[in-house]
Amino acid sequence: MDTGTEKIPEQQGAAAPRQRAGILRNYGIGALSAVLIVLSFFGGAFFQSRHQSAAPQQQCGEQKPGQVENQGAPPPFALKDVDFNGFWDIWRTVHERYVHQPVSDVQMYYGSVAGMVASLGDPYSVFFDPDTAKKFSQELSGTFEGIGAELGIKKDKLTVIAPLPGTPAEKAGLKPGDWIVGIDGADTSGMLLDDAVSRIRGPKGTSVKLTVLHEGTRDPVELTIARATIVVQSVKWKMVSREGKLIAVITLSHFNEDTEARFNEAVRSVLLENPSGVVLDMRNNPGGFLDTAVKVAGEWVPHDVIVEEKFSDGTKKDYNSDGNYRFADLPTVVLVNGGSASASEIVAGALKDHGKARIIGEQTYGKGSVQDYSELADGSALKLTVALWYTPKGTSIDKNGITPDEVVKLSDEDYNNDRDPQMDRALELLAPGAAAAPTPAPTAPAKP
Repeated sequence: MDTGTEKIPEQQGAAAPRQRAGILRNYGIGALSAVLIVLSFFGGAFFQSRHQSAAPQQQCGEQKPGQVENQGAPPPFALKDVDFNGFWDIWRTVHERYVHQPVSDVQMYYGSVAGMVASLGDPYSVFFDPDTAKKFSQELSGTFEGIGAELGIKKDKLTVIAPLPGTPAEKAGLKPGDWIVGIDGADTSGMLLDDAVSRIRGPKGTSVKLTVLHEGTRDPVELTIARATIVVQSVKWKMVSREGKLIAVITLSHFNEDTEARFNEAVRSVLLENPSGVVLDMRNNPGGFLDTAVKVAGEWVPHDVIVEEKFSDGTKKDYNSDGNYRFADLPTVVLVNGGSASASEIVAGALKDHGKARIIGEQTYGKGSVQDYSELADGSALKLTVALWYTPKGTSIDKNGITPDEVVKLSDEDYNNDRDPQMDRALELLAPGAAAAPTPAPTAPAKP
């Protein structure tokens, strides 16, 4: 199942209108690729040093085995002063001698800045050129251009999880369970989910041709679907009846610009049903806006710390709930997994530390660093790590994640056979005896 990569906060400080944090899903474009290349290098170096230290060592008498020193130390060149004129020497040399001319000054400039930020070796600090920044902003707003279908890899095949209501995908006849065997003539066998999504997405008004095998049929059909602007709903809810009790199941897929308003609507609607308990499903939720996470947690936690930020100079900042805490007295189970990151970890950690919910599922991702997101005058943007997050009881989220109160695994076999033991366990806790009732398995969809 796909877990995706990072969304982030807007610039902090008095002038910043919103805080943003989390993981941006499926933006496999230039700036990210540069970061991944850097990470691959450092990951390889770390693996190599571990491999060397674990190699058999010859011992002589009482001599102790040798130790690997200076692991992670900067290379020698990084300890010396440099002359910035060298940068311009390389700039001129590329202009004069590179075989493919002409060379674009604009591309070289943005590439230089991206490389500078990538040299930090931090996967969450990224420079976005104007085109990439625009796409990133679209992700934060919860909109994109494509056909509007949730896709996943199921039984090693590219599968339609669900067409979104009212989208080109639904109107063209895509159905849950359909296999997409071709995209514009390209065979999808062995194709990565990100690759498939990038092929299907595209500017509104353009078309993509899908070769589709409907469930229960033998002969594939070709569907030509015109792309459009798609708006993703980040909050969904439903009522589930178990053992004579009504349980509200609220699914948060992101913490986007629309989440606060939609979650507020969901809370009001749920309360009208007079539920016995609430399941808050944040599995595969990559994050989003920090202030929205604080608002969501505030529906359970009355006027108390939701998350603490710690900066490099030792200063701290607490974010306190100011919500209506309308769920404060409702039994609650929170579902998380390895795809739950950043803002979703903040909510899970706050509800756990304040004793407002039982956390069920698997260890979360561990994305507990804070990024400033600064939009520059030319349309480019800088995302830079500036602080770390801690739960109300002082547990670091970064690299650790949130540990469930009860670990319940979801296997590939469960997923492929539409079983959801995590949801089953949540419902059983809120309505004992409910586990026997089947529930749909969660998805880790991508939306082209």
